[in-house]
Amino acid sequence: MVRHSKLQKQVLSLYRQLLRAGQDKPGFLPRIRDEFRENSHIKKTDVMHIEYLYRRGQRQLDQLKDVNTKQLGTFSKPKAER
Repeated sequence: MVRHSKLQKQVLSLYRQLLRAGQDKPGFLPRIRDEFRENSHIKKTDVMHIEYLYRRGQRQLDQLKDVNTKQLGTFSKPKAER
């Protein structure tokens, strides 16, 4: 069995909470999954970046739980044009 660090457990918990909160709102689940997939390449040792994204995710979760929320701003940075 894999042992996760405290931060890893917090991120996994946030992911589950976001998925639950986004179930009732169309179009949110794919965006949540995409955001986590895009950031899955971040090294485990880059704790500062992970904590920043975790806090950002917490704020987005609070917005998502609001009954009046119909849509959120972009979860990820716009990709640079080539």
